[in-house]
Amino acid sequence: VAIFEYDLKKIIALSTLSQLGMMMFSISLGLYELAFFHLLTHALFKALLFLCAGILIHGAGNTQDIRSFGGLSLNFPLVTVCMNLANLSLCGVPFLAGFYSKDLIVELACQYSWGIFVLLMMFICLSLTVLYSVRLTYLSFVGPYGGGTSISVCESDYSLVGPVVILSFTSLVSGPILSWLNFPAPVLIFLPVFLKWGALFFVGVSLLVMLSLQGVTYSYKWGAVKKLSGLMWFL
Repeated sequence: VAIFEYDLKKIIALSTLSQLGMMMFSISLGLYELAFFHLLTHALFKALLFLCAGILIHGAGNTQDIRSFGGLSLNFPLVTVCMNLANLSLCGVPFLAGFYSKDLIVELACQYSWGIFVLLMMFICLSLTVLYSVRLTYLSFVGPYGGGTSISVCESDYSLVGPVVILSFTSLVSGPILSWLNFPAPVLIFLPVFLKWGALFFVGVSLLVMLSLQGVTYSYKWGAVKKLSGLMWFL
């Protein structure tokens, strides 16, 4: 649904549901401490995402439609860096906060050998996270200007930018710090090579797929699938 959604706040909210699913998946494997660890790290960079989204909506004339965005990196350079930092952390890029919790859940799930179906579903979910994150970044900051209202510069307001900068710092350092606090003993994981590189492979493929589809996604008629997903499955 997040891949077909155009509302900025809805995309981030659906992303939250996706990470809650990751926590439930961890609990279903009996990894309760890891689920709580992911809850803590996810709270920090998801709060950063929502604050950055609020600044973008405030600066873009109170519009939430990402189709009217485009090229916002020129008007909001600091927010662009902070929001992309949160997106990368959400995707589990190494050495950011999300990496320490998500990667541990993925590797322990692979080590426990729950079956190829469970592992395949997990890797597909990881790929979808990268898909909607790259789409959001492209349409908001990199893509062509969507013709929305005039952008006002609001990065000079420290009451807006201050919390964003603080949360960006925590998104960088909270992963290893919380990891040392929650797990005093190191976790030793033995995996075959194809499973060890599996998550990185799926993330890389989904990144290339979304970048290659940016030029054709909106001219191609997805039909019933697009209608079903775009309308939240008629819920």
